[in-house]
Amino acid sequence: MTTTALALALGALPTAAALCASAVPLARGRLDRLAPPAAICATLSLATAFGYPAVGLRTAPAWKLAEAALLLLLLAAVVRWSPWREARAVAPLTAAATAAWPFPLVDGSFLERTGAAAFWLLPAVAAVAAGAYPRRVELRRRTDITEARRAQRLQLSRDLHDFVAHDISGIVVQAQAARFVAATDPAQAMLALERIEKAGLNALESMDRTVEMLHGPAHSPAVALPGLDHLPSLVDEFTAAGGAGGIGGIGVELRLPPETADALSREAGAAAYRIVVEALTNIRRHAPAATLVKITLTPTPTSVELQVSNDAPGTHRVPLPRRRATRGGLGLPALTEHAEALGGTLTAGPHGTDGWRLTATLPRTAAPTPTPVLTPTQEPKQ
Repeated sequence: MTTTALALALGALPTAAALCASAVPLARGRLDRLAPPAAICATLSLATAFGYPAVGLRTAPAWKLAEAALLLLLLAAVVRWSPWREARAVAPLTAAATAAWPFPLVDGSFLERTGAAAFWLLPAVAAVAAGAYPRRVELRRRTDITEARRAQRLQLSRDLHDFVAHDISGIVVQAQAARFVAATDPAQAMLALERIEKAGLNALESMDRTVEMLHGPAHSPAVALPGLDHLPSLVDEFTAAGGAGGIGGIGVELRLPPETADALSREAGAAAYRIVVEALTNIRRHAPAATLVKITLTPTPTSVELQVSNDAPGTHRVPLPRRRATRGGLGLPALTEHAEALGGTLTAGPHGTDGWRLTATLPRTAAPTPTPVLTPTQEPKQ
């Protein structure tokens, strides 16, 4: 074989090896498996680029140009589809081979060859950008989907905690009450069973609302969450259930001025309802001896203040069984975040001797600006 034929064969070696190594991944549609062919092509390209001048060989410029084009395509594909571990290892090698392809073709000093190599780094950078941009867009899309699913799961867990847990705790309270009065007062036991049935239906309604949320707005109509207008019935159910202990009554004072309903938006009203539900559920669980609960909503010029407090424990009652501790993100911490997201605040702490008070402020809706009425003796200002 003559020297010219040997130079041509060696010049075609990187391109031929890369095409052969890429045939199987491309045939199978595995674009994420192009890192090995890129590494083979880049290694052979660097070897021939610096090996030719050492042995006095000179290849055809057409082969090296085709080799550079193939390297750029492989570089963009590796950055776009290959795993990050492989891309971080192969991309610099491929970029270096792309920049060094004119090195054996330039007749001149080492500085001139280095300048040509630096110029060909620009196409390599462009290939990296062409592969990295869609990869970044895809990563951002997946991150957004993950965050949306996480927010949906968190919202569903909050709905289950705020509403279903309240109804289930009422069922437990009524079951305890029925067990203690069944032998001496069957009529009261029947009333307890009726309340258990109602609480169970409420829990099923909350579950249905949660399932509809899972289907999304495209498959189910929008479901209105309970608001301030549901507070009286909530208080009646809590009082009828025997409050915290389930045996005997518990006094509940609800102060809900008529103007409060118009002072809060629908979302803020639903948040206020959730806060009261959580407060009453906590009273059932943690204050079984409470005898009086006060729920007060006070409109102010800029907000509505909600207070839920219970008195000091009196005679001991039957407590609810303790449950396994719930992970963070539910209950009062979640409601505090929700209130702050609406522009309000929520705090809770000891009150009185052994009582507890929850205080929330929710911003009220902007009141419409009254239109000034001019009397016959007044003239509008110019």
